[in-house]
Amino acid sequence: MTRDYSKFLSPHMKNKGGERKPSTLETLGWQTYFAQQMSIEELVETPPVRIVEVHYSAFHIIGNDIDETIPPVADATVGDWLLLDRRHPQSSPILDRKSLLKRRAPGTDRQVQLIAANIDTAFIVSSCNQDFNIARLERYIALAFEADITPVIILTKADLASATENYVDAASAISEKVLVVTLDARGEEPRIKLADWCKPGQTVIFLGSSGVGKSTLTNALLGTSSIETRAIRDDDAKGRHTTTRRQLHRVPGGCLILDTPGMRELQLTEAASGIGELFEDIHDLSTQCRFGDCQHITEPGCAILMAIENGEIDKARLGRWRKLKAEEAYNSASLAERRTKDKAFGKMVRRAKNLKNAKD
Repeated sequence: MTRDYSKFLSPHMKNKGGERKPSTLETLGWQTYFAQQMSIEELVETPPVRIVEVHYSAFHIIGNDIDETIPPVADATVGDWLLLDRRHPQSSPILDRKSLLKRRAPGTDRQVQLIAANIDTAFIVSSCNQDFNIARLERYIALAFEADITPVIILTKADLASATENYVDAASAISEKVLVVTLDARGEEPRIKLADWCKPGQTVIFLGSSGVGKSTLTNALLGTSSIETRAIRDDDAKGRHTTTRRQLHRVPGGCLILDTPGMRELQLTEAASGIGELFEDIHDLSTQCRFGDCQHITEPGCAILMAIENGEIDKARLGRWRKLKAEEAYNSASLAERRTKDKAFGKMVRRAKNLKNAKD
């Protein structure tokens, strides 16, 4: 029996022309993918809501006729869909995600930090100045590929650069799967040039270091100046943090935008497939080496070293591939070790409690 998912999309809402008016859920990015995870009973008893803002001690959630804050839900992040448990909001179930952006948390705590969930397009923003950094762009793209999110490179401040084509060529050479867009973050250009990715019901995120124009781009798409922006420093083109929390903004009649604070550190973890997709040519060559455990340094019959000699692969790019692979492997192993220790500690605590209860 086929379930009628239109019931989850408020078909009774009509505009003056008789056409169905999008429900609040649809304007928040609600899709059949999420509706398929619910029953009609759950829709009534535990209505779906989306986390649109994350604070240290509270989540801001919105749904049909719902706009409130609740205590944080474990393992949830901005962009997640919850089935709101009115009596125990902290226990609200998280619907399966279409995508999840995450990184290794800064510091030495060996934890995963969730960045955002259910994103459709990642706009990776860089300026045409000293901020431009190929290695950083590659990290963000690998992160998006791993999460099955469409990455698009946006180059801002092109009007201030004397040789914009050099930045475009360098960005375009990263991956043939990633489009590069140059624009002025102010005015109408963002709305025009990013329209294909910013359609109603789509969720996009701006990623990049501070000062590249993420908040300015968000303001341009929203048609407001509500998000604070600040100028970069003249001496090194470094930006100052303006966005201090992750928050979804709804464009009237359009997409949802997640503006994020600039990340000083982006350590990849559990992103091997994303790195493999980004460096697809090198990855494919690595399978053609004579030895299965080839380190691509001095080994005879190394297909990658041969490609470098023939000028088919840039040596600097190979170095960045090696660095990302080594970092990802170390972080993933460290996190796996941490999880194992946490699981063992949890078992020990439960055994101690059981022994105490037995004695009592």
